[in-house]
Amino acid sequence: MCVVSPDIIDSIVKELEIDDIRSASIRQIGAVVRAAEARTGVEYIHFEMGIPGLPPSAVGVKAECEALKSGVASVYPIIDGIPELKQQASRFVKAFIDTDIKPEGCIPTVGSMQASFASLMLASQLDEKRDTVLYIDPGFPVQKMQAQVIGVKIASFDIAEYRGKKLEAKLEEYFKQGNICAVLFSSPNNPTWMCLKEEELEIIGRLAAKYDVVVIEDLAYMTMDFRRDMSSPFEPPYQPSVSHYTKNYIMLISASKIFSYAGQRIAVACISDSLYNRAYEALKLRYGIARFGAAFAYIFLYSFSSGVSHSAQCALAAMFKAACDGDYKFVGDIKEYALRTERIKDILLRNGFCIVYDKDVDEPVSDGFFFTIGYKDMDGGELLKELLYYGISGIDLATTGGVRKGIRACSSNIKLHHYELLEERLKLFNEKH
Repeated sequence: MCVVSPDIIDSIVKELEIDDIRSASIRQIGAVVRAAEARTGVEYIHFEMGIPGLPPSAVGVKAECEALKSGVASVYPIIDGIPELKQQASRFVKAFIDTDIKPEGCIPTVGSMQASFASLMLASQLDEKRDTVLYIDPGFPVQKMQAQVIGVKIASFDIAEYRGKKLEAKLEEYFKQGNICAVLFSSPNNPTWMCLKEEELEIIGRLAAKYDVVVIEDLAYMTMDFRRDMSSPFEPPYQPSVSHYTKNYIMLISASKIFSYAGQRIAVACISDSLYNRAYEALKLRYGIARFGAAFAYIFLYSFSSGVSHSAQCALAAMFKAACDGDYKFVGDIKEYALRTERIKDILLRNGFCIVYDKDVDEPVSDGFFFTIGYKDMDGGELLKELLYYGISGIDLATTGGVRKGIRACSSNIKLHHYELLEERLKLFNEKH
């Protein structure tokens, strides 16, 4: 017996003009679920949206309120970031990644989404022969949409099939063609929570240097591989990063997940000292500015939004400083996601489900913000549609570039009473299927 009538879900999907649930975006799935809840009164278990499920950083809230009271709302911030944020961002990168980067290369953006958009657009304009972005999948679907919006070609492969030394031959297969302008990946990975090993990061960095490819490393979930304790500033172990192996990188560091500050849309793009100061003739001809970092800030970000919220910059500067000083133990706060995911996985496994992307080479993936689930031989779209009838949402792994069948799920918005609900609904699902 379904929790929600299939006719209701099917009619909502039709009303929202979703041709195929398999290709529905995260926002579209969210719209379907909200409509179903409104019509039926059934509370859904929201696995689809990666929204922080913890209170925002008190350090950030206090700093932002104080900044607003001081009058910053009436003052345009400096386009490439207020000095305190740039200084503290540089310090934060050293404290938790052990990478040296000058403050000038730490530039605030309206979330990592704006940072990746600007990075992709800029990288695609450095050399007219390089017109393609390589995505190491599975990945965040919207980052491919960004390439589509700006008219850049897309190449991708599922890294689960090319871990360890296998990655080198696969990357070189793409890079040697001479058309790749940038390579983008995340680690921990959205949606699978796989984390790249040092060997793999070294391969990416070395080949990026060899073939002059810009590496865009999305560290939205940095320090969230909870198999290792990366909570102590300026002490190992540090967040693994490609920045240890190449000078051709942009690191994207967001406040959304690590500080639960998603609503204020604040991040920093950390451009290596070498790449920041590198001059490109194509940029000089097009914009009159040759240096990569200057074009990033004064051309792209200026035209996008004319800067980032002044008060949010003050908040992020304060959070970075408190974390570096050891006064704000943010890693301890966000470990709650791993505890939730561990409990959810136990319920799934008891009821006939499996973890689709379950290995990091030779060890189980970490429990964290995202995880992947499958059921028997169902493909992702079929599984998603069936689970919607049982009051459970998610997104099809096919939309993330994953080749394995299943859906992406997120533990962030699970409440205490949801565990019992989930057990009941999955038991019904398993009995029916």
